[in-house]
Amino acid sequence: MTKFYRQSWITSIGIILIYIFAANADAPVPRPEHPKPQFKRSAWLNLNGQWNFAFDFDEVGIEEEWQRHPSVFQKTITVPFCPESRLSGIEYTDIIPAVWYHRSITIPEEWQEKRIFLHFGGVDYECRAWVNQKPVGRHYGGAVSFEFEITDAMIEGTNEIVVCATDHVRSGIQPVGKQSKLPEPDREWSGKYNRTTGIWQTVWLEAKSQNFISRVFIFPDLDQSRFVFQPIFDKNNRNLELETTLHTENGKMAAQTTSRAESGVPFSLILDNPQVWSPDHPHLYDISFKLIEKNKIIDEVQSYAGLRKFHTEGNRLFLNNEPFFLRFVLDQGFYPDGIWTAPSDNDLRQDIERALAVGFNGARLHQKVFEERFHYWADKLGYLTAGEFYDKGMDFGQSQAIQNHQREWREAVMRDFNHPSILFWTPFNETSKEAQKHPEAHRRAVQSTVDLTRLLDLTRPVHDASGFAHVDTDIYSSHTYQQHPDTLRKDYHSLQYGRYEGVQTRDQYSVPYEGQPFIVAEYGGIFWDEEAKIPSDPRYWGFGKGTYNEVEKRKRQGRWFQTSKKPTKTLFLDLLMEQTMALLENPYISGFCYTQLYDIEGEVNGIYTYDRKLKFDRDRLEAIFTAPNVIYHQ
Repeated sequence: MTKFYRQSWITSIGIILIYIFAANADAPVPRPEHPKPQFKRSAWLNLNGQWNFAFDFDEVGIEEEWQRHPSVFQKTITVPFCPESRLSGIEYTDIIPAVWYHRSITIPEEWQEKRIFLHFGGVDYECRAWVNQKPVGRHYGGAVSFEFEITDAMIEGTNEIVVCATDHVRSGIQPVGKQSKLPEPDREWSGKYNRTTGIWQTVWLEAKSQNFISRVFIFPDLDQSRFVFQPIFDKNNRNLELETTLHTENGKMAAQTTSRAESGVPFSLILDNPQVWSPDHPHLYDISFKLIEKNKIIDEVQSYAGLRKFHTEGNRLFLNNEPFFLRFVLDQGFYPDGIWTAPSDNDLRQDIERALAVGFNGARLHQKVFEERFHYWADKLGYLTAGEFYDKGMDFGQSQAIQNHQREWREAVMRDFNHPSILFWTPFNETSKEAQKHPEAHRRAVQSTVDLTRLLDLTRPVHDASGFAHVDTDIYSSHTYQQHPDTLRKDYHSLQYGRYEGVQTRDQYSVPYEGQPFIVAEYGGIFWDEEAKIPSDPRYWGFGKGTYNEVEKRKRQGRWFQTSKKPTKTLFLDLLMEQTMALLENPYISGFCYTQLYDIEGEVNGIYTYDRKLKFDRDRLEAIFTAPNVIYHQ
């Protein structure tokens, strides 16, 4: 490895900053847990905590080379929280085009002969980094994890890291998800929440050997009681071997093999007494990968995997070769204090436990690429998910937007490939408006993205777009917020194997239904403000709000609102039950997704409030969402 040569560029200001960080060395590190639980090395260093910080509203930092001037960074910020959040210590909520970060680091002595990598869990949107004024990398994409090798930029002793992030939410060439494009989020309509700019997940250092394991794709093969592994190495070398060992959850060795370390060449481990991963019993095998050169371990990675199978046959979904009904809830991954960033690892776990407690068996992870720690807890707790993307905000008329989407989508699929809790991939959501504006560009973009996804992962179905417009999909879905249960039943009455003439036919840009598994991927969204009950304030929003307030509308809606009494929680739960039963009674529906798990800012249609307080009786909710559905059509 290149030695850490001394350099004399550190100014007196830089030295002062070092003392500032030293004074805060005893402060608790936020989000201290390992950010990559499915691919862990022991040599890592968490860089969360206090960084120096600067806004760059005029975007002059690159031209003025702020990476060379530590005195520019007059503010401090708590990483990994975005500057819009309270937990960052800044809470600036207007549009921020660019931000800068700086901190000093010292490398452990035992890393002297290693290669050093700087990892980012997520930076929205474009990220550039310098170490000791040397550029070390540039990444586009606001939601996925990435790394830069910084070995050649390191010096002995103290090193200076500078990061710049630009975020152009109005450009149309980058996805934004549910982040508002307005200076202040518009509370009158869903999907316009506070933004996340810059670093919003853990930043960390990792030491690797001169040659190392880059990644290992894990294929569970339930039918043959085995795992198939496809390793990728940084360098090919004929003298290398890979030792792979599986242990059960109780620590008993389940299988072991040693194979030649060749990139892309698969090998398998057969299990004599296979333990299947399922929601009821989410058994995970612990896995160690050891890269061996001349009988010496030069790299070691800890991982895990679950033996499970998810597939479609005709119009049915199957989990572990048994018919399965999805009972999903919409989770958008927002937090009052952290916005896109969970305040703690326990908050991620508790969101899953809250959903399970009221009867859901999984979630649509809506308009966000969730962090790897969330998927870890989903794997541990047996919580099923769909791997989705934050595509809202893209302009399909700009080719750069499609390129940006596909590049980051590829990174997301490859990052999350090994999680057993992810059942299928959904790269788009509700693209009808773009299909209407740019019909052929939309069709080609969706088709090429589906083709790319299938090339990356042949083991999972591809759900091209949740709701509409469908181009080429293994799972067909619709979104409906029809509040009257009888009308909801009527909308799906025509749904039969190979034929559907309901609400989806309003979208002329979708291909016809051809008998795939059919999911009602959004429904409900029923308004209930726990604090003010039914306020007149238009900033608070949800479906069915008018039916509570207007007697005449209640009469038009039918029997469920033919009452002059004030709305009650009992009335809410009765409506929720009838809407859900309208879907469960249909033998051609394979699953549902209720909107949503918790309120977010001005959208008050959650089962829980924004600060995660349960609004309704837990037992009644569980009885509704776990009510038996009719047997699939044979």
